[in-house]
Amino acid sequence: MDSLKEIFCTHQSEKIYKGGVSRRKFVSSLAATVMLTPYAFSIVDSALAITPRKKGKFRLGMGHGSTTDSLDPATYENDMMAHIACSWGNQLTEINNKGQLIPELAENFESNDGKKWFFKLRKGVEFHNGKTLDSNDIIATINYHRDESSKSAAKGHLESIKSIIKDSKYTVLFELKSANADFPYILSDYHFGIMPAKDGIINPTSGIGTGGYVLQTWEPGIRFEAKRNLNYFKDDKAHFDEIEILSIIDLGARQSALMNGDVDVVDRLSTQTVGLITLNPNISILEKTGTLHYAFPMRLDSAPFNNFDLRMAIKLSVKRQELIDKILFGHGTLGNDIPLSKANRFLAASLSQREFDLEKAAMHYKKSGHSGKIQLSCSEAAFDGAVDAAQLIAASAKEVGMKIEVVREPQDAYWSNVWNKKGWTACFWSGRPTADWMFTTAYVDSTEWNDTAWKNTNDAKKFNRLVKEARSELDIERRAILYHEAQVLLHNDGGALIPMFANHIMGLSKKIGHSKDVAANSNLDGHKACERWWFV
Repeated sequence: MDSLKEIFCTHQSEKIYKGGVSRRKFVSSLAATVMLTPYAFSIVDSALAITPRKKGKFRLGMGHGSTTDSLDPATYENDMMAHIACSWGNQLTEINNKGQLIPELAENFESNDGKKWFFKLRKGVEFHNGKTLDSNDIIATINYHRDESSKSAAKGHLESIKSIIKDSKYTVLFELKSANADFPYILSDYHFGIMPAKDGIINPTSGIGTGGYVLQTWEPGIRFEAKRNLNYFKDDKAHFDEIEILSIIDLGARQSALMNGDVDVVDRLSTQTVGLITLNPNISILEKTGTLHYAFPMRLDSAPFNNFDLRMAIKLSVKRQELIDKILFGHGTLGNDIPLSKANRFLAASLSQREFDLEKAAMHYKKSGHSGKIQLSCSEAAFDGAVDAAQLIAASAKEVGMKIEVVREPQDAYWSNVWNKKGWTACFWSGRPTADWMFTTAYVDSTEWNDTAWKNTNDAKKFNRLVKEARSELDIERRAILYHEAQVLLHNDGGALIPMFANHIMGLSKKIGHSKDVAANSNLDGHKACERWWFV
């Protein structure tokens, strides 16, 4: 009899999730069959918790944002702008909450040879200004980023495009210079939110897209406010009436805002205090393991980091497990100076894990001929615990005989004034779904985000050739060989010090609901929390 009750309750809860019955009707049906049990109420409440409902103002506090930020997608360089991009705009493709590539503004895409890619667009999709999406908008948007004079941070992703052709009003042909099996992944990048074209040109700072929310207020480095797009083409997404994305860079202020109920969700919680936050009965913790990694890039165009032996001495002087224990408090895994995680199928897992080696580090440092202080610029804007991590690196380097001076930089404008400019800095990377995407984003010679300036050594040049060759290779086994060789070069010669991969740790009000599957390809459900989450 008990099993029959459970079956009945489960069946009714499925109706709740699908909108076929209310909680009141559910309870009435139980009363009529004398099934008012704790189990019954628990499953209906669980069903309600995962049932999206359109209501409320969602307030999101993020540990990013700068007064130098712009609505121009070409300039986006932090997580706050990435999340804003996915609120007002859509891309041709997207990574869903299960980590799978799916069409977004495209209805489908296909290629027979990896060189010619046809994207068929969804019909009837409207921009916020009322214009209907067509092929011209796709061409104008992508060309904006790939233009010869473009300063887009994502320009490097598009270097393989030979031409973009309007095949029909709703079909676009991307012809590549060489085959790229991963090309559709690239078009899910948050920089490539499609914008309305007029005479073949877009207005990049308009904030007009096809996304689930329509811009109302924009204060760079402070807040972004928007209202639900009533004409959104995704009926089952964008559940909030309004959203407000706030820049709260200071960790303490961000956590206090969550604890006090001033925001509904925050990202980048501290590994040191997350245990205390769980004691609050109104807050839940969401932790995802993915491709997020913390790095200390050394620029080869800035002395003394153009010295191979100095770079190797630094890499060998880091106690990586100590960083996992004292900075991440176990919420992460070891990094091996390669930006690919175990989730990537082309990770060169056979490479020996780099560890602290006093003798070898000292040998390389002596061989470098360097003496005096080495400056490491960092800020908590880079990641929670970045300054402490830098101090630990300095302490272990001291054992080797190196003098590292930790320079604490201001948090505001860190990403525009320090990272990718000064010789040695702290930073984080959310990572990317594919090896080619990660390498193209941060390591090939054409990208604006090559924060190690690793371009002109013989190994760097060979790395660039290998990445291009692997991109064109359709044979999986051959691609694996090419990517392995590329990673060996990066691991040995590159300027990337990547000691740890970190979990995404987010704090949510228990009023917030989300699907069982939450994307881990980047922060906050793949930058889609505003679109995918709801109030219970």
